[in-house]
Amino acid sequence: MGPPPRGWPRISSALFYDDAAKAIDWLCDAFGFTCRLRVEGDDGRIEHSELELAGGLVMIGSVSAKADRPVPLSCRSPKALGGWNTQSLCVVIDDVDAHCERARAAGAVIAEEPATTDYGPEYWADRTYRAIDPEGHQWWFMQRVRDQGQPS
Repeated sequence: MGPPPRGWPRISSALFYDDAAKAIDWLCDAFGFTCRLRVEGDDGRIEHSELELAGGLVMIGSVSAKADRPVPLSCRSPKALGGWNTQSLCVVIDDVDAHCERARAAGAVIAEEPATTDYGPEYWADRTYRAIDPEGHQWWFMQRVRDQGQPS
């Protein structure tokens, strides 16, 4: 398998929002993403966007379907589904506690406060928290505090 295209990670995810333009601004403010591409269509609908954070990439788009698609995407915001999610994203960061406070100040719902989980000396220990964005997407933020095989 060859390398991915320049500037792209091997895998990325796409999330869909009822108000993708507002979501992009919020994700940048609350979680620290940088918007590297934002393609607006008719009436300001976000056709495609690319947000980066620490080498990762997530694409954000509007739930409304493009009329010229041969098969429309079946996309909904968790807001339209009573809060149900079919995925949650995990983002590795350097300082979970500071990141959590930034997200909280921007209005994120903190579903799980920062906590450290130690999986034992043969595994690793992480400090994580879970946040819910304004449309109900769930995000895990993780900081590795001990690598596999290191003493506690």
